[in-house]
Formats: sequence, C-alpha cells, structure tokens
Amino acid sequence: MKNWLRPRPPRPHAVPNARPPLAGAPTAPDADHLLRRLEWTVLKRLDGLLQGHYRTLMRGTGLDLADLREYQLHDDVRHIDWNVTARLDTPHVRVFTEDREMSAWLLLDLSGSVDFGSGAQSKRQLLAEFVAVLARLLTRHGNRVGALLYGAGVEQVIPARSSRAHVLQLLHAVTHRPARPGDAAPATTRLAELLQAAGHLIHRRSSVFVVSDFISEPGWEQPLARLAMRHEVLAVRLLDPLERALPDLGLLTLHDAESGEQLLVDTHDPAFRRRFAQRAAQREEQLRTQLANAGVDALELSTDGVLLDALVRFIELRRQRVRAASGGGLPAHLRKSA
Repeated sequence: MKNWLRPRPPRPHAVPNARPPLAGAPTAPDADHLLRRLEWTVLKRLDGLLQGHYRTLMRGTGLDLADLREYQLHDDVRHIDWNVTARLDTPHVRVFTEDREMSAWLLLDLSGSVDFGSGAQSKRQLLAEFVAVLARLLTRHGNRVGALLYGAGVEQVIPARSSRAHVLQLLHAVTHRPARPGDAAPATTRLAELLQAAGHLIHRRSSVFVVSDFISEPGWEQPLARLAMRHEVLAVRLLDPLERALPDLGLLTLHDAESGEQLLVDTHDPAFRRRFAQRAAQREEQLRTQLANAGVDALELSTDGVLLDALVRFIELRRQRVRAASGGGLPAHLRKSA
C-alpha cells in the first residue's frame, strides 16, 4: 500500500535515495537530553498514575489475573474462564501477570512512510518518544528490552538488556539510521518480513510491541496472528491527521516516500477529497478488523496528539478489562450466575 501524502518538493529527509538522520532528532550527545525530558514530562506523571502497576502493559503466565480475552487457536484450554464463557456465549481465556522478570521486544518499522508528518512532529519522532518512554519504564523495573529495526528489510537486531545506557543505545539506533546507497532500488514495506524474523528470534514468551503505521504490502496478518499465539502482542499504530482527510490546498504533486512515484492531484476538488476520506475510512475499518482477527490489542498514537494522554487512555482501558475479568466491572446482566 502506498503513502502518497508527501507534497513535492520533499523535505530533506524525504529524498528517496538517501536516509540521513531524523530531522530534528537528537545528535548522539543529545539522546540523554531527550530521555531526561521524557522522564520529567511523561514518565514522572505516569508513575503517579500507574502507582506501581506498570505490569498493566506486561502479560505472562503467573498467578495474578491480568486480563481476559477471547479464546484463540492453540490457547491452553486450562486457562478458559468457564463462567465468563457461559455469560458471553463465547470462549474466553484468562491472561495472568508474569510472576518473574520478563523480556519485552520492540519491532520498529523505520521505513520511508514513517518519515511523514504534516505538522511539527513526524511519525518517526513520535516513534522515538514512545520507544524512550516504554523502554525506560520497563528497564527501571528490571525487565529487559530488545528491538528489531526494519527499514529495507530487518536491518538491525538489538539484544534485550536492562539499563539506562541500553535505552540510550536503542534511542541512538532509532534516530540515526545508516544512509541508504544512492543506487539502491526503492523498497516498499513488507511487515511480514519483520514479524517472521521476530517469530524465529524470540523464543521465550515475551511482551512484543509492533510499532508501525501499518502502510505495508499485504500478507502480514498471518505472521502477526502466529506471533500472538506465543507472545503477548500489542500493535502501536502511528497516525497523522492528513492521512485521514485532505484539506483544500489546490494542485499538489504527491510523492511516495518508498517507491519514488509521483502523482498530481487537485485537492480543490470536493469530490476528490470526499473519495480520499472514504478510502481512508475503509482502510481504518479494514486494519482494525485485521488486528482484532489476529487477537492483538491496538494503541493508536497521532502526531497531533499528546503521548501521555494516549498512554493513560490505553492503560485505563486495560484496567477496566481486568476489573471486568474479575466480575466487578462487568455489566449487571453479565454478573449474574450462568
């Protein structure tokens, strides 16, 4: 699938045959500055809201109930919650909080479409901030965090470790991508390659965060579903408001950041803008259906939003599901005995 939302002339970091460091990203000495800023503006506030329950984002096979979800193929039948299954008339399984330290893996889509941003922040900058917050949140509690970086294929594997220095190393790898050879052919995103590589690499049950805009060639749904059978997977989707609706900007030459193709469009035409919005809405619905069918929760992050607010909304949603799993948060007609 193409991402045409890039007017010409492109910004410097959008030139098809080059990939310099992220525009506006910290240089090597400034990675620590970025992390310190996020520790004060996001992590410190999250600490107060989470009140120690950081494992809301982590799932495992311990004894404490953490979540409830629909049964999937190959789930352990011993974990089926028969009371809730009878109430909802659909098989549900219990998911438990891990009773020991876990590993988390970040599958990071750093392909050309992630460079896009219609405002002050690009999707790649948003990705870097999310990585910094999540990795530091987890490593402070002794969990190890590793990463697979995807550009023109899986370009780098960062082993799972636990330290602040490791988080800084991860940040540097995300914000400083190696330049692509000038004669390299344009490459479209194939998320299936990233997901399949993760399936072969990650053996121990882990929490896996797939961070992408999901603008990709088809075929990633089955690898994602297989990954979710063995691990607790969360899809972190990067969005930009211009990808959902186009304003009236007159004639524009749009440039595909990955294939290099160009297209002249008339955004002054109301019918064109309406068709664009309809197509975007259809893609939204299709993507959410695909993620739900794979048994994967989704966290949506927008370049015009506030990272802290998005994280808080997601954490609160998970807490409500935990309360519902225990019966306290279920509606009255579901709390009745089966």
